[in-house]
Amino acid sequence: MVDYGKEYDVIVVGAGHAGCEAALAAARTGCSTLLLTLGLDAVAQMSCNPAIGGLAKGHLVKEIDALGGEMGRNIDATGIQFRILNTKKGPAVRASRAQADRMRYAARMKTVIEDQQNLDLKQGAVCRLLIDRETVTGVETREGILYRGKSVVLTTGTFMRGLIHVGLNNYPGGRAGEPPSEGLSDHLRDLGLKVGRLKTGTPARLDRNSIDFSALEAQPGDATPRPFSVDTNAITIEQVPCYITWTNQQTHDVIRGGLDRSPLYSGVIEGVGPRYCPSIEDKVVRFPEKDKHQIFLEPEGLDSAEIYPNGVSTSLPPDVQLAFLRTIPGLEKVEIMRPGYAIEYDYVDPSQLLPSLETKTIRNLYHAGQINGTSGYEEAAAQGLIAGANAALRTQGKEPIVVGRDQGYIGVLIDDLVTLGTTEPYRMFTSRAEYRLLLREDNADQRLTGIGRAAGLIDDKRWDEYSAKLEQIDAGGERLRQVRIGPSDRTAISRLGLPELKNGASLEELLRRPEITIADLLFLDDELASLPAGVHEQLEIAVKYAGYIERQKEQVGRFRKTEQIKIPDGFDYTGVASLSSEVREKLVAAQPQTLGQASRIPGVTPAAIAVLSVLLRRQ
Repeated sequence: MVDYGKEYDVIVVGAGHAGCEAALAAARTGCSTLLLTLGLDAVAQMSCNPAIGGLAKGHLVKEIDALGGEMGRNIDATGIQFRILNTKKGPAVRASRAQADRMRYAARMKTVIEDQQNLDLKQGAVCRLLIDRETVTGVETREGILYRGKSVVLTTGTFMRGLIHVGLNNYPGGRAGEPPSEGLSDHLRDLGLKVGRLKTGTPARLDRNSIDFSALEAQPGDATPRPFSVDTNAITIEQVPCYITWTNQQTHDVIRGGLDRSPLYSGVIEGVGPRYCPSIEDKVVRFPEKDKHQIFLEPEGLDSAEIYPNGVSTSLPPDVQLAFLRTIPGLEKVEIMRPGYAIEYDYVDPSQLLPSLETKTIRNLYHAGQINGTSGYEEAAAQGLIAGANAALRTQGKEPIVVGRDQGYIGVLIDDLVTLGTTEPYRMFTSRAEYRLLLREDNADQRLTGIGRAAGLIDDKRWDEYSAKLEQIDAGGERLRQVRIGPSDRTAISRLGLPELKNGASLEELLRRPEITIADLLFLDDELASLPAGVHEQLEIAVKYAGYIERQKEQVGRFRKTEQIKIPDGFDYTGVASLSSEVREKLVAAQPQTLGQASRIPGVTPAAIAVLSVLLRRQ
């Protein structure tokens, strides 16, 4: 073994979406940081769909940006189609999504990492952690190098004991064309961590030149692309359409005919797959009543011929893949450039983590991303940012960042993982957030920028701009309350399409009317009209949803009361006779840190929480 001879504050293992955010966060707090990756040419790879955001995932990207992360800026610089989803629904469930130029996305992120002060990027495969008295002190690579570090963040993605399946053929791999990480998951198991097995998959990549786009429905992006990051003034990269097509009964017949050679249906795959993103063979078997399934043909880049057929993830043999694809309108002569595949990989049960994402049994060791059983770039990046920042804060002797369920989707994500664990790939949905009217995309900065600033992730320029925005929101609210139109303001009343106003009305009162938008009122006050569009949006939502927002704030107040009741480390549940043996067993296993967290553990009854509340208040 060779000791590298330099001790880092933070070592991050893996340079996927979680690892990139973790390393950048740690370095930006001023900590010396090492980012180790299996291959320098695979930093921030989009190994599945070439897109960022979507329902609930867009919220995560906005929150990452609000905390000082990089994902929003990166997709703004490399996105080739931007769309706001759910525009006909309320602001709580509207979501941003962007197609990425896959190669440009990875290239830009790598450049950001290489240019980041305090951050070293190196190639190396970690096979073992260095542990001293239940505290991690560094890592060992299969190349025989020891890197010393005060804290370590594992972001291993799908690489731990990765096994790729194409039909009944399988081979070791972290993703197609790349080797797996061998030995690390066995080492973690030896350290006492509970390790499980999951599965995910990807569709074939198609040759653009073999597709008949004239037979397909084009899906353009928004006319004026809306950026993810508050630092982006406008989207300047070329924008392109996606296309829509559908499977049919002939497609389904071909798939059914190939199930005897499917690793999913022949018992070859043992890992649990994603419930909310099933393979096409799963869809055909589980939903036989459906005569078609939608497919989005998504370009992988401006300079790439590869097309990603979103909706037909598969691990069927290559000949069956080609056969069923050629039954689909527009794809009758399609050529496959890369076959689809399934991949099994090891993950570590996230219920073994604290809300800071530090492991409960090994001090200064943090986990983020798919090692925690999640799916998706956005979920990974969100965890990576929190884990990297907290690993850095630990070395600085500061308190960790813990985002509450009432503060962000990041808080919901992490609380779900550490409180409930997961036995299948976890995906974020708006329905998982009980306070989603408060956790909108449009106010992510107001919820989280202060937290990012306190952690050292928000620079002075961003903070000054944020502070100015808050002042503008306050000023705009004041104008809405102060400016009035009277019964004699005939021009204004007529222009707004109002009946007579007996006593006049403030702009705020007018804005409460469902048929009136803030844009309708701007002609009435130059000061209000001069404010930015983002401020107008905040003002309109605050007025139109005021009643709902206040009720949700009251719910949050009640929630925070239980969250503030801390449970001491090592609390002896076995000595509480009034708790059932089942409840005691669950509490001992989970070791919740607050009464609120205890209340969310399945099987822990309200009566048990009442008993604990009395005992804890006495203490």
